[in-house]
Amino acid sequence: MTVPSDTVLRDTREQVHGVLLDIMPALKAASIDERLHLKELGADSVDRVEIIMSLRERFGLSVAMSRFSDVPDLHALIVLLAALREGAA
Repeated sequence: MTVPSDTVLRDTREQVHGVLLDIMPALKAASIDERLHLKELGADSVDRVEIIMSLRERFGLSVAMSRFSDVPDLHALIVLLAALREGAA
């Protein structure tokens, strides 16, 4: 997988954080630690599916949900989404 551009990575990060805050209203922006998995941030299985579906829709991606199952942490999810947006993954 090619490393996405800084601009796309930054935009992807902002949008992912926004989706997390929309779906998980108890989560505070300052407490989003990208080294943690969505589960560790408090997302249950329904939240996680909703987050991924929302991000796929937001970015116009038609990739299988299984593509996201092995993502170890939020940062890796952001990098994967940014690469998919650039067609590099």
